[in-house]
Amino acid sequence: MVIIGIQVIADPQLNQNEIIQLIMEEKMLWESQNKKLGKVELEIEQDEIVIKASEKSPIRRVRRITGYLSDIDNFNDAKVSECNDRTNHP
Repeated sequence: MVIIGIQVIADPQLNQNEIIQLIMEEKMLWESQNKKLGKVELEIEQDEIVIKASEKSPIRRVRRITGYLSDIDNFNDAKVSECNDRTNHP
């Protein structure tokens, strides 16, 4: 599930309110360290909730269309169409 833009994997024993509260607390902790939270796993081990969190990757996708490297957000309509018409080769 995704909560406030964060990928969350939670133990089924946790209810929705508990999950949201834990995510909000973890997000505030990460923001205080100037980091962006990307994924959180919540597990129950014995009597404790274990929180495994990872930072959101700053990776961005750049494409090459007719000799130009750019984000798809900067493409004009013709380049977006060309990009959509491409065939992926495994």
